Amino acid sequence: MASGKELCEGVEWRIRVVDGSSEVLVPPTGLARKVWLRTKGLISGLGMKVRMFLKQAWDMGANDPRKVIHCIKVGLALTIVSLVYFMRPLYDGVGGNAMWAIMTVVVVFEPTVGATLYKCLNRVCATCLAGFLAVGVHWIASQSGDRFEPFVVGASIFILGYRVDKLFDLAHQRISTIIIGTSLCILVIMLVCPIWSGQELHSLTVRNMDKLSDSLDGCVRLYFTNSNGEDDQKLQGYKCVLSSKASEESMANFARWEPSHGRFNFRHPWKQYLKIGASMRSCAYCIEALNSCINSENQAAESIKKHLSTSCLKVSSSSSSAIKELAESVKKMNKSPTIDLLVEEMNSALEELHNDLKSLSHLLNPSTTAENQISATGLVPFMEIIPVVTLASILIEISVRIEALVGSVEELVKESEMKDKIVAKEEKPEEP
Repeated sequence: MASGKELCEGVEWRIRVVDGSSEVLVPPTGLARKVWLRTKGLISGLGMKVRMFLKQAWDMGANDPRKVIHCIKVGLALTIVSLVYFMRPLYDGVGGNAMWAIMTVVVVFEPTVGATLYKCLNRVCATCLAGFLAVGVHWIASQSGDRFEPFVVGASIFILGYRVDKLFDLAHQRISTIIIGTSLCILVIMLVCPIWSGQELHSLTVRNMDKLSDSLDGCVRLYFTNSNGEDDQKLQGYKCVLSSKASEESMANFARWEPSHGRFNFRHPWKQYLKIGASMRSCAYCIEALNSCINSENQAAESIKKHLSTSCLKVSSSSSSAIKELAESVKKMNKSPTIDLLVEEMNSALEELHNDLKSLSHLLNPSTTAENQISATGLVPFMEIIPVVTLASILIEISVRIEALVGSVEELVKESEMKDKIVAKEEKPEEP
């Protein structure tokens, strides 16, 4: 009966026989019906896969539109460079080496302007060097005479795999196609929605500062107030700072190749961003240690935590405020007028924390006189005080490292303003 239902797609037919009983009427299933059901299942499965693919592509484009822009620019560059291969006048000019222009676009095209310029320069230099080397080998073979020419030609063929008679024409065509491909990549990457490595590095530095500030404040609040939700989610922001070293170095390297764009001049101090990133990572390491204090099995007594909670929260709040102000300073590329005041507030909070740590010595002698507790009065309170003292020491170290971060940001702003003045002075026309 179950098989009959499946074949009839849920419809069951019964007939009544002579003796009054009923029987299920199962229609015969032929080969054509089986083929139709299998084909229908394949088409529906394929349609579902296409739908899921389009949904994932839409989500990826919505989350990061730069990937969609990069895909459009790559398609545009490949479409234009393909004209060299499919149009007869252009094809006759470069011969069968037209495919090298297409391969050049595939190899050197990168999402950012700096990375594309870097690869284009390497590609052109390598091709020119190979052409000069081939001409040099040809000259050596022609000057070596009939005795040594077979050895030179044989060694060259062993390395290259083939030889041609018109060497200069081949070198000219190869270099021409490489120049066509690289020039097209540079034009497309700089004219169609350009993505600058310098701007990406600048934005990454600002985002990392905001994440570092949120992680520091959320970590300390979670330890003393046991709050969940938003603060708990912000705790993992410091991990982005720790894992961004390679990205910062590559962006700073590519940004040096980029021309002047926006508020970033050609001689913008990109190396200073690496110093700021190193200072942020040193703070992030301490925040990671704070996170380990939260997840530690040995926790301090509530009375001791309450004794230091006010000063520790004040230090974390002033420190996170200073980091956020530094992020705004980097974002606007000018010195913040309130950063000195925030640093003074952080130092005053540190003084208060030092005083609270000194007053912990009174808590090491509890007011109990029972004989069975005399031997333990010096041990148990001391073991309970270690976790919160460790956290306070880490907070003090973070404040010291934040001062180093302040110095790095101020140096970046100072160098940037100096470069802007020099460029403005050079561009200003001289008065007669």
